[in-house]
Amino acid sequence: MTKRILIVDDEADICQVVQAALEEFGGWQTLLAHSGKAGLSMAQTELPDAILLDVSMPEMDGFQMFEQLQKHPTTRNVPVILLTSKVLARDRKRFADLAIAGVITKPFNPLTLWQQVAELLAWVTEA
Repeated sequence: MTKRILIVDDEADICQVVQAALEEFGGWQTLLAHSGKAGLSMAQTELPDAILLDVSMPEMDGFQMFEQLQKHPTTRNVPVILLTSKVLARDRKRFADLAIAGVITKPFNPLTLWQQVAELLAWVTEA
C-alpha cells in the first residue's frame, strides 16, 4: 500500500517542491497543510503514515504542533520529521530532546529528499 505523508509548511513554494519530490521520486501520496492548526486537524482526520513538519510557522509553530500531536491518541505514534533551516546548537539540543524521527535541513536536495525520508523512517525502498 502506498505511504501517505502530510507536509506542513507555511511556504507554498516549499510545499510544492516537497510534494513533487515525494510523489515523483518516492511514489508516495502527499497531503498539504499551510499552517500548524490545519496540519493538526488534517493529521487527526487523515491519519498519515508520516508528517514532514516545518519548525518556523506563524500562530502555531512546529514545536507546538508536535506537542499537540503527542497529546492526541490517534496521532501520537505518527512519525514526525522536522523540516527546518534552524541548525544552531541550541536548536539541535531541542530536536534531540523530542521523540521525532529525524531532522532534514533546508535547503535540501529535491532529488534525494525521498531517500532521506525513507532512511529516517526505515521504509524499504527499491533503488
